[in-house]
Amino acid sequence: MAKQKVWFITGASRGLGFEITKAILSADDKVVAAARSMKDLSSIEKLGNPENLYVTLLDVTNEKQTKETAGQAIEKFGRIDVLVNNAAYGMVGAVEESTDKEIRRMYDVNVFGLLHVTRAVLPYMRKQCSGHVINISSGAGLCGGEGWGLYCSTKFAVEGITESLALELAPLGIYATAIEPGYFRTNFLDSTSLVRSETVIEDYLETAGKMRTLATQFNNNQPGDPAKLAKAVIRVANAVHPPVHLPLGNDTLAMYKQKTAAFEREIEEWIDVITNTNCDDVNV
Repeated sequence: MAKQKVWFITGASRGLGFEITKAILSADDKVVAAARSMKDLSSIEKLGNPENLYVTLLDVTNEKQTKETAGQAIEKFGRIDVLVNNAAYGMVGAVEESTDKEIRRMYDVNVFGLLHVTRAVLPYMRKQCSGHVINISSGAGLCGGEGWGLYCSTKFAVEGITESLALELAPLGIYATAIEPGYFRTNFLDSTSLVRSETVIEDYLETAGKMRTLATQFNNNQPGDPAKLAKAVIRVANAVHPPVHLPLGNDTLAMYKQKTAAFEREIEEWIDVITNTNCDDVNV
């Protein structure tokens, strides 16, 4: 890759996206910072450093616009070395409480939007035989949780997409990484980034219902430092052998270890069933 990298980042105006954009500019790299509204763009422009910053409107759910924006980035800086798919939002609500409309709207941003941008950028990375796709997933992409089921499902999708991309792109000189943050002190838990299912079912008050309250109480008290996360993302982009997965935060690491330990116990308990499902003529 070029010594001075060119980054393309979605959802760059708030939260983790804003912190990553700041860190990129501080590292003297160039960045195409995309946001959904003019109001969002103004916050990015205040970062200064106009020679290294190109700010653009982008609705990731608009496939045509993602292709146009990727082309504009190439016209501006000549290449795209790192794509950070950060645009996303969360939803709290039990799986049964969430409506089809609510679910599809979130998938349009968190999954299909990510795919739109990735498909728009990859032709340029393939042409230059280098690049790195960094998808901001979540600890919720590694472990399910009450009240977060549908949001988790979007991030589980991001995990599968990233793992497959890593295999498909490796022979082309392109990397793919999923970053899995735990709770970081951003605006993710306020109304700008988190919605709640409109339907509330009393039977779920002790599970998803409690999570609605906890999400509000936990806002602005998250343990993770977003500035440190941004530095970690830059370190990944500069790594000779970047990871396919990078869980960030002690909370995410502890949760994932608990999940894998429970998974191992279930395998041991059910090993006879697991290993006795081949056809009789298969010797493995």
